[in-house]
This record gives sequence, C-alpha cells and structure tokens, in this order.
Amino acid sequence: MHNFFFAIFPYIALATLVVGSIARYERDPFTWKTSSSQLLRRKQLVVGSILFHVGMLVIFVGHVVGLLTPIWVFDAMGIGHGAKQILAVVAGGIAGVLALIGGVMLFHRRWTDPRIRQTSNFWDIAILGLLLAQLVLGLGTIFFSLQHLDGHEMVKFMSWAQGIFTFDPNAASYIADVSIVFKLHLILGMAILLLTPFTRLAHVISGIFVPLRFLFLRRGYQIVRSRRKAPLPHHDGPVPAARKVAGSKATAAE
Repeated sequence: MHNFFFAIFPYIALATLVVGSIARYERDPFTWKTSSSQLLRRKQLVVGSILFHVGMLVIFVGHVVGLLTPIWVFDAMGIGHGAKQILAVVAGGIAGVLALIGGVMLFHRRWTDPRIRQTSNFWDIAILGLLLAQLVLGLGTIFFSLQHLDGHEMVKFMSWAQGIFTFDPNAASYIADVSIVFKLHLILGMAILLLTPFTRLAHVISGIFVPLRFLFLRRGYQIVRSRRKAPLPHHDGPVPAARKVAGSKATAAE
C-alpha cells in the first residue's frame, strides 16, 4: 500500500487533474466557476475569504518552492537545511492558522445559513471540509517537524516530490519511515488534486493560467459578456449602405 500511495497514486492524481481539467473546460465551460452568494452574510464572507485565500496562497507557494526546488539550489544560495526547516515551520504555521480560521468561517457560513445551503451542492461543502482537514493535518506535522530542526526530514519529502516528477522508481522509498501524520497529509493532498476538476476548486486553475493567457497570447483583448439571447445573423461581408438606409426607413415608419 505504501508503494501504491506514494509511487502510483501521485500519477493518478496528477493525470486526473490535467486531463479532467481540460475535459471540463472543453465540455462544460460554463461550469468552470464558483457560485456567488456574496449578498448573504457579506462581512463573514469577506473576512473569512481573505484569511483563507491569503493563507492558502502562502501555503501553496511555499510547498511548490520548498518541495520542487532542487536541493543544490538551496546549497548554492547558502541556505542550510535547518534554516529552511525553521522558515517552513514559522511561515507555514502562521499561514496555516490564518487559512484555518478563514476556512472555518466560510464553512460555518455555508453550513448554517439555510439560504446559502440552497445554493450549495454536496461537493461545495465536502471539498471545503476536506481542505479544513488538510489544514489540520498540515498544522499537526509542525509538532513532528520541531523534532527534526536539522532539516533532514524535509530533505526526504523534497527527494520524494522531485522523484515523482523525474520518474524516479525509488521515490516512495525516500519517505518510507516518516510519521503517519505526514503520510496522511500527502495522501489527502493528492486526493484533493484528483477531485479538483470535478469541484469548485477548478476556478483556482483559472486564477493561475488565465492571466498568463491574456498577457502573452491575447494582448489587447477584453472579455465582454453579451446579454443578447440569439446570435447576430452571419454576413460574408460588410452590410450594404442601401440595406442600412432601408432598415432606418422601416424603423422610422413603424
């Protein structure tokens, strides 16, 4: 089971994330959003949303940089493993507490308000619950990390994560002896990645790639949503002036 969860399941989760996101964007583009309920309990929404998103953004960037940056880069910069471990504990701990407080506020708002519950489906609430569980597990790993301030334990996770992306067949063995709390944290994190294309978390991908798309691929374009219920008639060329005049006269006569 260890080999399945840490050598096979990561590829299942990543493949589902990529293929599922593309399929949803192509097949159901109008579901690629998060439903709005901002008129209800607005103050709780604003405060909870800011705390949650700021905390999660710091955690996400920290995990990506901390796990996927080659070890030799930190060595070349003179950043020791112990210093990196302390930075991860402090910054991750603060960001995790902020995200947990904000997430609890959002969960309470969505779970207890009957009007908001009416606009929520099962996965709207379930995915938020999974994120809260992941935050609790992440904060729980801090107590074990404090016992390994030399950074040696973190190197194991860096080797595993980088091994997954470089198709290292021995990647799972690097974290064979770590605490069960770390393993549960990794498994739940991969499960959340697997579920992302099928839940409201899909809008996070837009937040990452859409600005890049319009910055580099469609510069000068602006998204405009039309209220027109039917498409305009197709014309192969410009509308003749005579037709415009006739249309104006018909309108005036009416």
